[in-house]
Amino acid sequence: MYTKNFVNPCPDWATALLNGFSQVLLLRNPLCGLCCLLAILLTAPNLVGGALLGSLAGLLTAQARGYDRADRQAGLYSYNGVLIGILISAVLPWSAILPPLIIAAGGLSSIITHQWRKRGGKLLVAYTAPFVLLGWATLLIATPSPAGFVEADPLYALARGVGQIFLLDQPLAGLLIIVGMSIANPYAALWAVIGSALGGGLALLTDQAQAAWLGLHGFNAALAALAFSRQGEKPRVTLLAIVLALLMHSLCKWLPVPGLTAPFVAACWLMHLGSHLAQPRQRNASRLHS
Repeated sequence: MYTKNFVNPCPDWATALLNGFSQVLLLRNPLCGLCCLLAILLTAPNLVGGALLGSLAGLLTAQARGYDRADRQAGLYSYNGVLIGILISAVLPWSAILPPLIIAAGGLSSIITHQWRKRGGKLLVAYTAPFVLLGWATLLIATPSPAGFVEADPLYALARGVGQIFLLDQPLAGLLIIVGMSIANPYAALWAVIGSALGGGLALLTDQAQAAWLGLHGFNAALAALAFSRQGEKPRVTLLAIVLALLMHSLCKWLPVPGLTAPFVAACWLMHLGSHLAQPRQRNASRLHS
């Protein structure tokens, strides 16, 4: 049941908000979240207000509706708000309606996340699906600015592939995020960089050089790598998730709007469905051998 108003507040607002930033990377670590916040602040200061407002709206909504305190503190109701706040700030011009719009979207992302989790989202985990749905709605009424030309530098492209998780195209942003991931989980950080590299490499092989240098083929693969490497999965499982994310990225090109993180979400769902379907076969096989 929902608690009334704010009788069950988060014990540490700063930690909860920073965890929301780190949960974009599927990690819970306030220092990692701080690095992500710094990446936005230093490379795209015009977006930091939207990120904070979206995160705060998600947290406040979860608190007002009495969602689980531990989940709020972990940032599980804030990270989609971070992303939708950044996206709205990036694609819509400044006006008096912008802050209320970000607050509404951040709050709605929290509600969608809760309903998803409540209605059995263990197999098809929410991940960034609430952001994708709200982001697509935003992009239907807004036209993103075309990406500018960037230099052909593999290391910069590698960093951009990580930074694009937060819609950031500056190498410094990606570097700061990689530092944050390394603090939280060095193994997962390594796999995120590998995912970004594989995505960029595939873009180059398919004559999409500018997309490769911008990191646009790397961020979904990096997220898929994070999703499975952080759980200690075998390398081949993480590699399969990366491959699926890259395949989904190619399919999302047929959408009327940018795919955002939909390829990552779809790849993870396919992985979970495959694992779920394989379990009965594994049990039957073990019975036959017993």
